[in-house]
Amino acid sequence: MDNSKELLIQYTNEVEQVITGYLPDEEGQSKSLTAAMNYSMKAGGKRLRPLFMREVYRMLGGRGREVEPFMAAIEMIHTFSLVHDDLPCIDNDRLRRGRDTTWVKFGYDMAVLAGDGLYGYAFETAAKALAFTKDARAVGRCMGILAEKSGIYGMIGGETTDVELTGKPMTKEQLDFVYRLKTGALLEASMMIGAILAGADEKQVKTVERIASCVGKAFQIQDDILDVTSSQEVLGKPVLSDEKNHKTTYVTLYGMEDARKAVDSLSREAVEGLEGLPGEHGFLRALIMMLVNREK
Repeated sequence: MDNSKELLIQYTNEVEQVITGYLPDEEGQSKSLTAAMNYSMKAGGKRLRPLFMREVYRMLGGRGREVEPFMAAIEMIHTFSLVHDDLPCIDNDRLRRGRDTTWVKFGYDMAVLAGDGLYGYAFETAAKALAFTKDARAVGRCMGILAEKSGIYGMIGGETTDVELTGKPMTKEQLDFVYRLKTGALLEASMMIGAILAGADEKQVKTVERIASCVGKAFQIQDDILDVTSSQEVLGKPVLSDEKNHKTTYVTLYGMEDARKAVDSLSREAVEGLEGLPGEHGFLRALIMMLVNREK
């Protein structure tokens, strides 16, 4: 797809408009909380999870608006994880996407509450999908996936293991567990929700889940590579943070050459899976390749 970069800009802007439409108002006694939540949400980013959700939904024939609340919800959950990751008690980062992290801007206490608020508000937002569809069962299933993939058996579970093993040796099995849950789980949720809302059958949903797992792992390994090879100016966040926090990564465990090979292998596996699904794959294929070959 020759115009994939132009489409990426266009689609990302469209996703941004959807997300902005679901942000809470900054008013009343809790306006300091919603201001911190919105600051975190408006920090930018690639919006990959809602973008993957929408494009899988479209590829498999979805044409309604029921996907939109879930697009906003998945980004709220992703942002909540970043807000808490940056806290002094975890990664102690002061810069995110080129500006002050939420705890630096609003204080430690309000950053904790902003993360909590985003997680809860994500499910309140996702429930609004019921107004756009008669298929309440599909919406309910998607909310269950959102909870599972973000919770103790998903992203938060992976984050727990990552925190517990910081500064300690980590085995391949432990590292794979962390990557599959901490990074892969939300991508799996994104793409599975898009498929389910589009009416995909169980085999297609499983295929989408496997594709997302490959993309998530490749994305995280590329992140490990960039933490070593890039600069703060390019990434918009501190580099060498994994080394600073004594974290085991794919690069420290396997070396740079094997890390790059793993990214290539996983991305090819994801694209091959995509080819087995109906619909037009061009943009999603290009998105996967741009993602795993990114420089920031």
